[in-house]
Amino acid sequence: MQNLQSIMETVSGWVWGPYMLVLIVGTGIFLTFRLLFWQFRMLPLAFKQVFGKHPSHEGDISQFGSLMTALSATIGTGNIAGVATACVLGGPGAVFWMWMTALFGMATKYGEGVLAVKYRVKNERGEMSGGPMYYIEHGLKWKWLALIFAFFGAVASLGIGSSVQSNTVALAVENGFGLETWVTGIVITAFSALVILGGIKWISRAASFIVPIMAIGYVAGGLIIIFTHLDLVGPALKMIFTYAFTGEAAVGGAIGAAIRYGVARGVFSNEAGMGSAPIAAAAAKTDHPARQGLVSMTGTFIDTIIVCSITGIVLVMGFIMAGSDFGGQTGAVLTVSTFNKLLPGVGGWIVTFGIIFFAYSTILGWSYYGEKCATYLLGEKFVFPYRIIYIASVFIGCVATLDLVWLFADTFNGLMAIPNLIGLLLLSGVIVKESKDFIARRKSGELY
Repeated sequence: MQNLQSIMETVSGWVWGPYMLVLIVGTGIFLTFRLLFWQFRMLPLAFKQVFGKHPSHEGDISQFGSLMTALSATIGTGNIAGVATACVLGGPGAVFWMWMTALFGMATKYGEGVLAVKYRVKNERGEMSGGPMYYIEHGLKWKWLALIFAFFGAVASLGIGSSVQSNTVALAVENGFGLETWVTGIVITAFSALVILGGIKWISRAASFIVPIMAIGYVAGGLIIIFTHLDLVGPALKMIFTYAFTGEAAVGGAIGAAIRYGVARGVFSNEAGMGSAPIAAAAAKTDHPARQGLVSMTGTFIDTIIVCSITGIVLVMGFIMAGSDFGGQTGAVLTVSTFNKLLPGVGGWIVTFGIIFFAYSTILGWSYYGEKCATYLLGEKFVFPYRIIYIASVFIGCVATLDLVWLFADTFNGLMAIPNLIGLLLLSGVIVKESKDFIARRKSGELY
């Protein structure tokens, strides 16, 4: 077992190494220039698509519901523990590189959304199916690569989507309330089953209720800290921008550490390029691929530019208050202690409840991703068996030691990106064509 863990640590380190991060961010930069900075020019319209009312079109869930489903899987422990880890290992400057990753990642998420709708199909149950496996198969005509993506996605879902998340909730509840992990396991498994067995429409409804509440609550708590410590905001922002290019307070004091950990945690948080979010985007009711692409890219903005920024700025404020020291803490523990220090009696609870609901929503969103990958491999008859396996993995995660599972989950989550990025790069011409068509048809009045 020890040898297997050592092997998986090596493989995971390779998968999430500098070459992968360059490929992910490089794809975003490439698409940004090919699309002439589309994500910046069209951001106001993108948010209008998210919150506006639209005519009903073919699809399973609303555009808002598809975004909330994607965000339910995206906004998770990475926004709390991941940002803290980046700040400790990369220094305050890592926050800046998280922002850069998100700004270019918006172009990647846009491209994923476009291709998801462009190549989606209707399955045997009359539901929409789409995502990287479909645009790789029907766009590139590489069925073998589509199968590889689906395999990686199905395996990753049982780790990064379910057992790892439920384990995080169980430990947070045990530390915060002293409740046994098996009790938490029964409760969270039951609540997960109630939603997951209902399929995408139930998941979308649950996500549309949970995600706005948890995100607004967490951001509101962070803003209270910021506005009650305005004297620290300027120095914190100055430190973030300064340390991004000097590497101070990073591991070894190297600028490379700030870039590496900022980019890595940014990618882990917003999942741009990973290929997960387009699976939810394909279910949206929309009249044009580019319209859903716009909705999809707002997810990266919300996840990183808003939610992760709150965590990062508060952590750096705490760093300054403590005399430029994180006190030897990292991960969620650091975020909890910092919020508690800056907002005594309340801040720690905001983060604790954030961890619980962020992780729970991730369980729901990833169940849909894994289901679509599994049924692509094994057919629609595997829908119910997969849901049962997934729900069981939620309980197992609460009561088991997951060091090895973490490694497998992290590795397969990273491996998903390779087929997806190949598809995005080789089908970038289709993304550009659909974008131009959307603009032309809106100008002519054919599209609203």
